Amino acid sequence: MDEFDVEKETTDKYTLRGRVFNQIREDILSGKYKSGEELKESTIGNELGVSRTPVREALRQLELEGLVKIIPNKGAQVISLSVKDIEDIYAIRSQLEGLCARWACENITQEQIEELEEIVFLSEFRAAKHHYEQMLELDNKFHDIIYDASQSKMLRHLLKDFHHYVKRVRKITLSSTERAEKCNLEHKAILDALKEHNPERAEELAHKHILLTVENIERQGLEKILQE
Repeated sequence: MDEFDVEKETTDKYTLRGRVFNQIREDILSGKYKSGEELKESTIGNELGVSRTPVREALRQLELEGLVKIIPNKGAQVISLSVKDIEDIYAIRSQLEGLCARWACENITQEQIEELEEIVFLSEFRAAKHHYEQMLELDNKFHDIIYDASQSKMLRHLLKDFHHYVKRVRKITLSSTERAEKCNLEHKAILDALKEHNPERAEELAHKHILLTVENIERQGLEKILQE
């Protein structure tokens, strides 16, 4: 994927096709559509208030992502992420998040640091109140700022996609006071390394943050999580 493709993906979400694609993908990843379920162009089109054409185009794009299988003369069928898919995503993320934090150390602005400080503060408050939906939103924002601070379009694109793919898993794993509090402490440690502009420390902590997330997932049971 070259730079043009990354920019196209960024702007595509604002087009009709992009909005339809993102909505169907969200519905698959959130569990609205189950594995093996048929996706009918006319039904989805009616739900979204669009013609069948952007739906058909979105399904073809989703097939390239491995979330849909188009069967000749039958239509599109959902292919949910497997346990191995999730494990692979986290294994790759653990490496890329570390690299992203390292690069962010070199480019992060004072404004971005202040935004991260505010997120850590708000996350502590939300965790104490058991506001887990808000915790997930703040977690997204924390990582998004670091992705932007890395100043790498390629890395940001890959990590945002991976983050989105495991949104359902992250939502469940963050829905406990213990993990929510630990996650925020890990974020604070990463932030401290960024403030010190210590790339080795930031990379180590970001890498470890994902590994600790994986350990938490394994304790809960990934297969059980995917069935919820």
